[in-house]
Amino acid sequence: MIRPPSWLTLAVAAAVSAGMVMLTPSSAAADGPEQIVNGTFDSGTAPWWSTANTTLEVADGRLCADIPGGTANPWDVIVGQNDIALVKDETYEFSFFGAADPGRVARALIQLPVDPWTQFLAVNPELSVSGNDYSYTFTSPVDLPNAQVAFQIGGSATPWRFCVDNVSLKGGAEPDVYVPDTGPRVRVNMVGYLPTGPKNATVVTEKTEPVAWKLERDGQSVAEGETVPRGVDASSGQNVHTIDFSSVRTPGTGYTLTADGETSRPFDIGADLYDELKTDALKFYYTQRSGIEILDSLRPGYGRPAGHAGVAPNQGDVEVPCQPGVCDYTLNVRGGWYDAGDHGKYVVNGGISVHQIMSTFERTKADGTHKDGDLDIPESGNGVPDILDEARWEQEFLLSMQVPDGEPHAGMAHHKIHDAAWTGLPLMPHLDPQKRELHPPSTAATLNLAATAAQAARLFAPYDPEFAKRNLAAARKAWAAAKADPARYADPADGVGGGAYPDNDVTDEFYWAAAELYITTGEKEFRDYVTASPHHTADIWRERGFDWGNTAQLGRIQLATVPNALPDRARVRASVLEGADKYLEIQKAHPYGLPYNPPDFDWGSNNLILNNMVVMAVAHDISGQAKYRDGVLEGMDYILGRNALNQSYVTGYGEVASKNQHSRWYARQLDPSLPNPPRGTLSGGPNSAIQDPVAQAKLRGCKPQFCYIDDIESWSTNELTINWNSPLSWIASFLADPVPAGDCKVAYTNHGQWPDGFNTQITITNTGEEAIEGWTLKWAFLGGQKVRRHWNTELSQDGAAVTAKNLRWNRVIKPGGSVTFGFLGADGPGANPKPERFLLNGALCR
Repeated sequence: MIRPPSWLTLAVAAAVSAGMVMLTPSSAAADGPEQIVNGTFDSGTAPWWSTANTTLEVADGRLCADIPGGTANPWDVIVGQNDIALVKDETYEFSFFGAADPGRVARALIQLPVDPWTQFLAVNPELSVSGNDYSYTFTSPVDLPNAQVAFQIGGSATPWRFCVDNVSLKGGAEPDVYVPDTGPRVRVNMVGYLPTGPKNATVVTEKTEPVAWKLERDGQSVAEGETVPRGVDASSGQNVHTIDFSSVRTPGTGYTLTADGETSRPFDIGADLYDELKTDALKFYYTQRSGIEILDSLRPGYGRPAGHAGVAPNQGDVEVPCQPGVCDYTLNVRGGWYDAGDHGKYVVNGGISVHQIMSTFERTKADGTHKDGDLDIPESGNGVPDILDEARWEQEFLLSMQVPDGEPHAGMAHHKIHDAAWTGLPLMPHLDPQKRELHPPSTAATLNLAATAAQAARLFAPYDPEFAKRNLAAARKAWAAAKADPARYADPADGVGGGAYPDNDVTDEFYWAAAELYITTGEKEFRDYVTASPHHTADIWRERGFDWGNTAQLGRIQLATVPNALPDRARVRASVLEGADKYLEIQKAHPYGLPYNPPDFDWGSNNLILNNMVVMAVAHDISGQAKYRDGVLEGMDYILGRNALNQSYVTGYGEVASKNQHSRWYARQLDPSLPNPPRGTLSGGPNSAIQDPVAQAKLRGCKPQFCYIDDIESWSTNELTINWNSPLSWIASFLADPVPAGDCKVAYTNHGQWPDGFNTQITITNTGEEAIEGWTLKWAFLGGQKVRRHWNTELSQDGAAVTAKNLRWNRVIKPGGSVTFGFLGADGPGANPKPERFLLNGALCR
């Protein structure tokens, strides 16, 4: 995730109090003296100045300049005035008339005129050809005799003309108070509710006794009842009631809830509500790709040239040197996903992201949920499920970050690669002119590589055995390198040009990597490391959820769900249910139904909430208990609108949804020629620390749920990242493809094993009360195992997934009866545990 440019000094910026943009004529002038000299340009251009690449002139009584094209950053072209006096704690009104031909978004600043260029006001007016008046307020946090007013107007590929007039800065203004528009006081999941799931809404009201509610559709009453008072919710400061209308199961569109004189935004009830989100959340990754052209034919409106491919003005990622003093070689690290809204690529963030994408596939590979061609990416049609093709784009990058043989720290992974200095917004990846640098290797990055490469080795074995072997070799090498250098930590001060991602406790990464290596290989070394780790038996279910810096949970979940021969696996599986029960209790107590309730919300709280929901979803997979699936559904209500701000945090989902997530290329808020983030992009969400100046200016003193603003400059509350969309895609896949429980059981027995193969018998038993008239059984191998011969069935294989169908003579299975068939299999590399997920005619046999 992005970190602030060096010119944002947070200690000072924390005191800024800025107002809201006014696109109507400016408000009444403040009472203080005018601080701007010659703001009407009646006496020429002095003392205004500009950078050397443009010339100031007065035209029609306005200050104008022809702005050159071909610049990369806003500050590459500046018009400004120096020596502006500011008084500490004084509130100022800053106003001006601005125009652009053709229309452009400019950047207007009042700032410190020298490094670190601390900004006391930073706004982004959208200038039109005819022009508009703009007015803003801010409170100065310092006494400063020489502040600077600057219009940053660079960063355009084509030339344009800028004009400004009536520039004014006066003290004595009334501060503008930011009040978010939260819409109706009845808060619902604006996407909707599944017919068979829980259906809850929240009413914000001053009343303490139950109030009547009514569910309507097409003007007709569908259900009625009374709310349940929940008291004051600490996370929002609101007094709230709950509406439970779970008894309504009729599919339909345009439902509304009315209570306490307020009517909710509309929502649907339907079984297919998460089908598109499952796909859109994964399609996000294609437009995050580095090093490849994004085809407009595949993503209309999002096409762009390849970024960081070594084509000017890029210095590119094809031959990247280290930071000075780190190494004396270069690496080709082209490819991978841009981490967030910046152009950096980070191994520790890429690790959890690609892991969760691969796990989304691994969980459902027997079901055939994710197919070749379903994501519309360049690789579609190659015979490999698109979700794996997308994961491979990142995994190839992670492999490229491994230190070569013969070099110091060989086998370790470089922590990250990004620009030598921060760049501004907006900036398309292919226009980034900055030098790119490899940063020192770290144990954390090395273990992320070991874990994801071990997982990739088994998942890609059926599709590309050579790539699978390459991954397993890299995983083993990384594991050995990490053990040899177990405490090489990322420098927390290494945050210029990209995030630092420091982590001084990597015992959890060791546990996760050992778990993945054990699952793939079945080898004693990794089993013993897993069982000896303190994380193996500890309560690792943090209320705040797991993330890139807390990965023991990934190891525990994998050991619980991916078939393996761990001696205490039953205890591991039980511990996942214990973690899920913990989150259910938190959710039950929370007035808004959140499975997350710390006193302060973390950076990326939405991703942490989703990861707690992953634990609940895994508990459902293990146990089949409906309460865990219900908990996941209620958690999604918060993400999609049932929250204090009454908005969805997923772009394109819900009547009011985030659309200005922090990004240098999904930057429509700053440049109307650019798009908003693609549909299905998750915002980081409320963050009590509000580290960026926009949030600090508008959200000071916010209750946790209100510590969010949908502004592209609010990188601490409104960022997008690859590791925030990964749990969204996992959960959307879980909800989009429910598998019912069947009346059946399956016995899978290996009757013989030889050096390169095995003999297996499968018995299906009908545990129901009605005959099964024709059957199809599906399961999946761990990795590259293949069926050679079979009997008593018609059998086919696609990747690791195997499908067995009845023959004419054994198509009927009577109640209590069984059928048996068998096959000879060829070993793949590594472990060959018994499959555990069997689907008979689409239903799960437990």
